Amino acid sequence: MMKFSKSWNRSTKPRKQRAFRKAAPLHVKQKLMSSHLSKELRKKHGTRSLGIRKGDKVVIQRGQFKGKTGTVDTVDLIRERVLIGGVDLQKKDGSKTPYPVHPSNLLITEISLGDKERQKIVNR
Repeated sequence: MMKFSKSWNRSTKPRKQRAFRKAAPLHVKQKLMSSHLSKELRKKHGTRSLGIRKGDKVVIQRGQFKGKTGTVDTVDLIRERVLIGGVDLQKKDGSKTPYPVHPSNLLITEISLGDKERQKIVNR
């Protein structure tokens, strides 16, 4: 595995892009975990996208759960995935397991403004 480099600029090779994302430290991966805002929120806050956080209400835009709505339960920075309440896979034995979704496949419909730092980010 290649080491993370702050001086890495860009590459057109998907292999190198994936390696960069995989080797990135958590504070860099946090910046990669953003989703688009709904049209109403986009107009209200004057920004197109926002970093996803626990408690946000989202709609899944792609995949087998397209159109499902739920709240973000967990944000997994290491795997770059989001777990949403009510979006579960049914296993063969009948048990349910949470289905991980990439944040680029989500649309934020309601922002959780629980902490002051998030309030500052939104009001910027």
